[in-house]
Amino acid sequence: MARTISQIQQALLDQVNADATLSSLLTSTSNVAIWRLWTYIVAFCQWTIETLFDQHINEVNNIIITQKPHTLQWYVYMAKQFQYGDALIPDTDTYAVIDTTKQLVSYAAATEIFKGIRIKVAKTTSGDLAPLSSSELTAFTSYASLIKDAGVRLYITSTNADRLILNLKIYYNALVLDSTGQRLDGTGNTPVQDTISLFLENLPFNGLYINYRLLNALAAVDGVIIPEIVSASANYGILTPSIIESEYQPDAGYLRIADPDDLTITFIPHVPI
Repeated sequence: MARTISQIQQALLDQVNADATLSSLLTSTSNVAIWRLWTYIVAFCQWTIETLFDQHINEVNNIIITQKPHTLQWYVYMAKQFQYGDALIPDTDTYAVIDTTKQLVSYAAATEIFKGIRIKVAKTTSGDLAPLSSSELTAFTSYASLIKDAGVRLYITSTNADRLILNLKIYYNALVLDSTGQRLDGTGNTPVQDTISLFLENLPFNGLYINYRLLNALAAVDGVIIPEIVSASANYGILTPSIIESEYQPDAGYLRIADPDDLTITFIPHVPI
C-alpha cells in the first residue's frame, strides 16, 4: 500500500539527519529551504510510483479473478454481474451494455458441495438483505446456466434469512439504563436490541454467527455490565430450531430475528460486590 507523501518525505529527512556529512551541511529548518523542497519533490515522485503500483496490483487481481479456470470466487463475481431484464451477447458471458442499476444480486457466496457448487444469492431491499423473487430467481438461474463451466452442476438458492431465537440476561448499570433497557438520559429506547440487529446486519454474507462475538458487542453497550446468553437457537425453512452451542452457519447466508417474540431479554440491575 502506497505511503503518504508526508511519510516518504519524513523518511528522507531521517536519512539526512542520520548522515554525518549531510546533517552538518543541511541545517535549515525552513519548509522552503531548497534542500527540503527537493525532498518534497522526490517524495511526491515516489508516492506517484507507489500509487501506480497499487493500482496495477488491483488491476492484475481483478483480471485473475475473472480468468479461467473458474474458481468459486469467479462464480461470486459473475453472480453480482447479473442484470435483471437483459440478455447476454450470444455465445458470451457478458452484456452489450453494463448497467449497474440492473445488477440485482448484492450478495453471493459459492461453496463446493457433493456433485456440484451451491450458490447463495440475496438482494438489498430497504437497506437490508432479502431473497430474490420467484421471477428474479428464475432469470438468475437461466443466466447462471449460460455462464457456468460445462458439466458443472449448480444448486442455486435465495431464501429468507435463517431465524435466530435468543434468550438473554442483561445485568445493567442502574445509573445508565432502566429496568426495560432504555437509557435514562432519553437518547435510546432499545440500545441492546439495536446492537443485536446491527451485529447481525454486519455479519459477512454466508459468514459464521458466533455467540461470544455477540456477547462482546453487547458488553460494549454503555450501561451493560454483564451480558449473558441463556439460550440461542436457529433454524431455516420449516426445520425445528437447533441449539447454538458456540457457532452457526446460516443456510440462507444471513441471519435475522424474524419475530419480536424470538428475542427475550431479562434486565437485571447489577449490584456491585
